[in-house]
Amino acid sequence: CDTAWHIYRDFLIPSLLNQDFDGPESFCRAMAHVRGHNFVKHGLESAFMTLLALKAEKSLFRLLGGTQTTINSGVSIGIQDTVEELIDRIGRFINEGYKRIKIKIKPGWDVNIVEKVRKQYPEVPLMVDANSAYTLEDTDLFSELDNYDLMMIEQPLHYDDLTEHAALQEKIKTPVCLDESIKTYAAAEAAVKLGSCRIINIKPGRVGGIIETIKIHDLCQKHNIPVWCGGMLEFGTGRAINLAICTLDNFTIPGDVSSSSRYYEEDVLTEPIELVKGEFKMSELPGTGMTVNEDTVRRFTVEKLCF
Repeated sequence: CDTAWHIYRDFLIPSLLNQDFDGPESFCRAMAHVRGHNFVKHGLESAFMTLLALKAEKSLFRLLGGTQTTINSGVSIGIQDTVEELIDRIGRFINEGYKRIKIKIKPGWDVNIVEKVRKQYPEVPLMVDANSAYTLEDTDLFSELDNYDLMMIEQPLHYDDLTEHAALQEKIKTPVCLDESIKTYAAAEAAVKLGSCRIINIKPGRVGGIIETIKIHDLCQKHNIPVWCGGMLEFGTGRAINLAICTLDNFTIPGDVSSSSRYYEEDVLTEPIELVKGEFKMSELPGTGMTVNEDTVRRFTVEKLCF
């Protein structure tokens, strides 16, 4: 948080003041002299894009070229104390209407768990997320997972790797999904060329914003690689941006866009994001279609700067 504040205050905001921008590309170019700090750049770019949509009196998702008006949501479930608890949680989320179930795996909590989940829920769209817990020496384990009709195996190997994921994908039938490895468009392009995956999880904050997300989306669409939008515990403002992005054509897999109440007792929107039977209906109102609760923001503000 302190680092983000420093980058905003001392580098990015001063470089954006008193400039005219002819669109989001020139806005992003004005921040390009600062390497990295993608989350910080995403925050500024999201504000800029929302202002563009408000000025044009268009919804942000229409401004981005989105066509999907109903967004399906999946849910991510962490490692539980027992498999019984996991199966119970999965059942509750299925009853709430979530369209895809993701469970975490780790050595010792993998094939045996997936087998029990599949026995209980043979038809549910199911994926596993390894969070880089394995190596190529575990290829036989992933071959076993081919037997359970999984949608994908997310980030099974090192969080920065592309080449070993390509070797693994060549040996197993289940699609490998890259998550942590995709930090930039260049990384996505390399993954496509190497055959490192068949699915990509795009997190707008991690890749540096909406424009980078669209570039990766378009690249994957060209190569028939479906994408989905991962969640990063965003407040409603960030989640609204994710929803707008999810309306693009190649976001065909339910993303991690859950209701505000799943993570926050109090969100910063006047009307928190709520899913109905695992779906969210996009608003045609200008901007994101959502309003920030200024009183809530003021109540939790600990420091502010004016430029």
